[in-house]
Amino acid sequence: MTEATVRAEDTAEYWNGRSAGHLPGMLGVEVTEIRAGIARGRVALGPAHMAPNGFLHAATVIGLADTLCGYGCVASLPEGATGFTTVETKSNHLGTARNGSISATARMAHGGRTTQVWDAEVVDDATGKTIALFRCTQMVLYPKG
Repeated sequence: MTEATVRAEDTAEYWNGRSAGHLPGMLGVEVTEIRAGIARGRVALGPAHMAPNGFLHAATVIGLADTLCGYGCVASLPEGATGFTTVETKSNHLGTARNGSISATARMAHGGRTTQVWDAEVVDDATGKTIALFRCTQMVLYPKG
């Protein structure tokens, strides 16, 4: 792909539109940047993102990180691939946020023909502190036959 070629999948607007009516949209994931090998986004926190104890629910953090890794995977698929499916995820939760917003940057650590591995770092926007590290492995899918 050349610099002049921009696919719909490579724009934040495209992914924000696709999120509507699905889990990323319900979580309030806002994609701010996407291109081959990287995706960035954020979530403005509200009561629905919290666990009953008042702390940020781990599912919110994982939802943001996993969404960006998945969207980045699609923007980075090898030629001929039609999609992906997640085969493994792992998260380490190092802190929390109780208000404001959280952001994540997802980066492709491995981009092969049959698998991709993505790492995401989630930060509390108010403090800049890392609150979670996330890694997932994606199996790249091709048409049958």
